Formats: sequence, C-alpha cells, structure tokens
Amino acid sequence: MPLQTKLFIDGEFVEAEDGSTITVLNPHDNSEITQVAQAQVADIDRAVAAAKRAFPAWRDMQAAERGRLLLRLADLVEDNAEELARIESLDTGHPIRDTTGLDVPRTAFTYRYFGGMADKVQGSVVPVEPGFLNYVTREPVGVVGQIIPWNFPLMFTSWKMGPALAAGNTVVIKPAQVTPLTALKIGELMAEAGFPPGVVNIVPASGRTAGQHLAEHPDVQKIAFTGSTSVGRKIVNYSAGNLKRVQLELGGKGANIVFDDAFLPGAINGSAFAIFHNQGQACIAGSRLLLHERIADEFLDGFLSLAGSIRLGNPLDPDTEMGPLTSTSQQKAVLSYCDITYQEGGEILIGGKRPDDPGLADGNYVEPTVVRAQPEDRVCQEEVFGPFVSVNTFSSDEEVIELANSTEYGLGGGLWSRDLSRAHKVAGAMRSGMVWVNCYKRVNPGSPFGGVGSSGYGREMGFEAMHEYTDAKSVWVNVDAQIPPYYPR
Repeated sequence: MPLQTKLFIDGEFVEAEDGSTITVLNPHDNSEITQVAQAQVADIDRAVAAAKRAFPAWRDMQAAERGRLLLRLADLVEDNAEELARIESLDTGHPIRDTTGLDVPRTAFTYRYFGGMADKVQGSVVPVEPGFLNYVTREPVGVVGQIIPWNFPLMFTSWKMGPALAAGNTVVIKPAQVTPLTALKIGELMAEAGFPPGVVNIVPASGRTAGQHLAEHPDVQKIAFTGSTSVGRKIVNYSAGNLKRVQLELGGKGANIVFDDAFLPGAINGSAFAIFHNQGQACIAGSRLLLHERIADEFLDGFLSLAGSIRLGNPLDPDTEMGPLTSTSQQKAVLSYCDITYQEGGEILIGGKRPDDPGLADGNYVEPTVVRAQPEDRVCQEEVFGPFVSVNTFSSDEEVIELANSTEYGLGGGLWSRDLSRAHKVAGAMRSGMVWVNCYKRVNPGSPFGGVGSSGYGREMGFEAMHEYTDAKSVWVNVDAQIPPYYPR
C-alpha cells in the first residue's frame, strides 16, 4: 500500500530541512517498513510559523464551517477504513480485528462528534449590579502543540485534534517516531477534505528534540501531551518559559476489583479485555486484579484458562487476538518486570516469557502474563504497559478501597458487583478520573477522559475538552448612561 513518508507543513508534504529520516519497523518481525522524514528544530519552527499565520482566519471562520470540515474528515476516515486499519496494524502491532472494529470507527466517531460540537460552544451572561451587562465568551487559545503516544496513534489524532480544531485553534501535532504512519495518512485526508494550509501541521520526530522544542516554543500557547508520567513532568518544566497552558494524560495502574457477588463469567471476560487488549499497552489497562478472597480461586481458574487460550500472531491475520508489543524496547521492559517479580518473591502464574512459536521469534511478542505479588511490590505499583497483570486478594470493602488507592496513579479503574449500593459507594471512594462498573475500558467522545494524581490533569473528550482549548473572556458594558464614572469631574 502507498505510505506517506514526508512532513506535513503549511498544507504540503515536504522533506525535513536537513534530510534526516526515521526508520519505521514492523513489530511482528522487526523488518523495515519505510523511512519517514524526521523533523528537527528548524522544521518545528516552520510548522509553528505556518500555524501562527493560519490562526486568525481559522479562528474567524464560521464555526459551522469548521465543523463541516471535521465532518468531511470523518467521512474520509470511513471511506479509507480498510487502508487505515492495515497501516495501523502494520505499524503498531494491533490485531487487524481491533483496528478494523475499534480504532478506525472510534476515530471517525470522534471527528464527527467534535464536528458537531464546533458551533455549540456558547458563552454566558452573568447577573451583576444594575446598569451593567457582563457577558462571557469562549475564545480559542491560539497555536496548540500536541504530542501523541505510540500505543493508539490513529485514535489519538482525533482525541487531540478534534476539540482543538472545532474550538478554532491551529495545531502542530507530533506523532511518536515509532508509529507515525497513520497520522501522516490523516494529513492526506485533511488536505483532501479542504482544511486550509497551516491549520494542521504533522511532524514526526523524537521527543528529546522536537517534543521539547514544541513545549518551549514562545509562539505555542498550549501543549497537550499523552505519554509517560516521567516525560509529562519534563513537559511541565519545558513549558514554563511562556507559561503556556498544559494538558497531561499520563500513566495509570488501574485497579480492577471483583467482588464476591460478581457475575464471574462476565468479570473474567471483561478483566481479560481490560489487560490484554492491545497487548496491555493502554494507560487505562486493568493491570491490578483485586479479588475477593471467597471467589479468588474460582475466578483465577477461569481467568488463567482464558489467558492461556489467547491466540498470538501476525497482527494482519484476522484470527490473531493479541499481536506484538510495538517496539523491542517495550518488549524488554515488560520482560524485565517478569524478572522483578521473581526478585521480589512473587509468583508467575502464567506467561512471563516470549512465546515458544518459532514463527514469532523475530517479533516483539510476550505471552499473556499473570503474577501474584504483594501490594507494595514494584510490579503492583509501577506501570508495566504490557500484557502483565498482578493479583491481590481482599476481604472487605474498606480493605479494597485502600488497595485501589494505594498507587500514585488515578486514571481509570473498575469493579464487578451486582450490589448497586456497594458499586456506587466504592466507585465514589476510588481516587480515579474514571470508574467502570461491570465493564471496563469503555470510552465515548461525549464522556470526559483523564486522571488525577500522577495520571495528569485536564480532560480529553466531552464538552470539558472544548473548555480545555478555549479561554473565557469577560466583557463589561455600562448600559446606563446615567451611571457616573468612578471619579466624576
């Protein structure tokens, strides 16, 4: 299939000024897919300048027209669904069944949602003292720098660009250097949809150079970052130069609680999806299984059997249920936590290694892994970001609430129970930006997505996202000519 390999700046696909490139690898066998232009500081400056030039006209465009372009983009995503799904699977290792059934439809759905939101951003009138009118408008912040991660690169283009563009901002978006291909394809579709030059600029690059420069750039008014907590803290420091707004969606260590009254077949299947979907490479993954002691053995019998039956294989094979991790470095990181489990006295119940299939030997594969460890152990506290889940047991609601809140993260978590009162009580007590009850990892563009604590701040999606990309302006009008100024002459 044809692959776009150049930077997208000011409405055109161009080479990097210094000619540098990124080698993009297929995680199934680490063969080379292609070479993609790699943005450096000079290219970032070009992209920001283009976005700055385009901003006034885009800001002043009728909101419904901005929305029309986003709706057109959603249509083009659907028209090119097969190609986008194959590129995403090839580049990331997502099984084609997931990119076809989840990633591409969610991307189109999100662009369509924010296309409809563009002309729904309303101001307000504040009741103040007689003789004065005070109204509040929402205005776009300006040029926005957006840094998307490698785990869901296609879907995150819509999460980031959808609300920013609908609100009237212009964008410089940096895809991860290991998975840039679908973001560049989205650039093609945006040009086809008719987005004006400079409104969107797509610059694959390393985080150390381009990502840092975006965060430091004086003409970038906001930085929106999705990635690790450690890098998120650096982004905050880099952004201090011009006090730009910062939005962070960072790591997680999701608590997935199964109570003794849960419907176990549903909890087992849902918990497997929570951790093994996309090879566990999700910030909201249910990576800590907290099981009531009365059902722990029964649950684990079913859960381990399911985990052992998951079909690993080439992500382009429609029968594959779990593909490779996206990079060799991530594979090494996950396997290192298997070693840490043993070092800390834990037990690996299943997995913990590369698969034995010689056909997968050259790829970044790790078997579905379930470990038993102490709540204070590193494997229960640190984000592994792979098909790796720890197991602990509890005996009371109070104990499991304490366990659920025992990490620095607070992004997503879930619980399984048929007791409605308990479900509301525990969901309310969990320190988490999102909680799922009798389900896990449900997302919708109308529902806010984000965390607390070391999981970051700000919200993707929902109406909250439109406020993330706008500033409130308060306007005071003296409507009574008889009211004197403060210092009458």
